Amino acid sequence: MLEAKGIKKSYGKLQILKGVDLLINKGEIITIVGASGAGKSTLLHIIGTLDQPDEGTVFINGIAINSLSPKKLSAFRNQHIGFIFQFHHLLPEFTAIENICIPAYIAKKTKKETEYRAKELLELLGLEQRENHKPNELSGGEQQRVAVARAMINNPSIILADEPSGNLDSHNAESLHRLFVDLRDRLNQTFVIVTHNENLANMANRKVMMKDGQIIQQ
Repeated sequence: MLEAKGIKKSYGKLQILKGVDLLINKGEIITIVGASGAGKSTLLHIIGTLDQPDEGTVFINGIAINSLSPKKLSAFRNQHIGFIFQFHHLLPEFTAIENICIPAYIAKKTKKETEYRAKELLELLGLEQRENHKPNELSGGEQQRVAVARAMINNPSIILADEPSGNLDSHNAESLHRLFVDLRDRLNQTFVIVTHNENLANMANRKVMMKDGQIIQQ
């Protein structure tokens, strides 16, 4: 459901990606591992349409996303791609359920259907008692689960995560990792995860190893 072909990216004279090819199937958890500076996050940002490659094409569900206009690309990103980052980026003035709903409101979904879906996700993620709590009233693990729910609110084709457990203690990290596996198994959700966490990397369907801007194992 995702194919990256010949992805190259440089910043000035520094070549970050040197012709990356990657194929991802529906319902897979793919982890991308490698030393700092290998190009992992750059590749993730290009797959997620947050950055453009200098060369190469990314296809999601058969659509060449690089060729979309900025307006269509923004709409595609909102509808088809969910993001989870190391820091949850929840808006502090909003409650858990309000944070979760934001991408759906951007997609112009109704308040009724959005809140119904958000409550479904809160229950699925074990947060139904926390829907009216603001981020500073939640634990680190709960905040990251709210971020997962926010990423899932529009039923995305793929969820991209950049060091999602990097800011969590070992207990909450392990809980988050099990959650990803559960969402894959129950919902056939596809994940691409950049991580330095070996436990998470080894729980994936496939571990993609990068070195010096290239994939050396997948």
